[in-house]
Amino acid sequence: MNTAYLLLGSNEGNRMEWLEQCLQQLENFGTVAQRSHIYQTAAWGLEEQPDFLNMAVEVQTILSPKDLLKAIQQIETNLGRQRSLKWGQRTLDIDILFYNDAIIDLPDLKVPHPFLQERRFALVPLNDIAPTFMHPVLKKTVGELLNECNDELEVKKYPV
Repeated sequence: MNTAYLLLGSNEGNRMEWLEQCLQQLENFGTVAQRSHIYQTAAWGLEEQPDFLNMAVEVQTILSPKDLLKAIQQIETNLGRQRSLKWGQRTLDIDILFYNDAIIDLPDLKVPHPFLQERRFALVPLNDIAPTFMHPVLKKTVGELLNECNDELEVKKYPV
């Protein structure tokens, strides 16, 4: 069994419903072993759009990294994701943050996520479920990366 850490995000329509449907569909190819709190953050990159709801999950799966990528892209499509504008508004976005302690550098898949250490909206929820997980490239724990992160974007718990 493989352990993957994913970041889920939504800023279009019923954000909570998209996250819940995503969690249900993730169970089709693995087990959601842990889930973080849900956090609200302003959009990053293209800022003139609605706030995001983000959460991190730990998934236990038999899928390979490439098959996991295909599966999460299918979930995004199932839930109405449109890929028309980079960093644009979306019903659902799923990123692979870590896959075991693998280092993968392919044109369409980079693990660990190459910008994880720069983004509080990813580190805060990930820290809920994996504070001692060691980044295989940077050789620092998620907690250490969060403490050192210079991103000033506010990440606040969303009342559920």
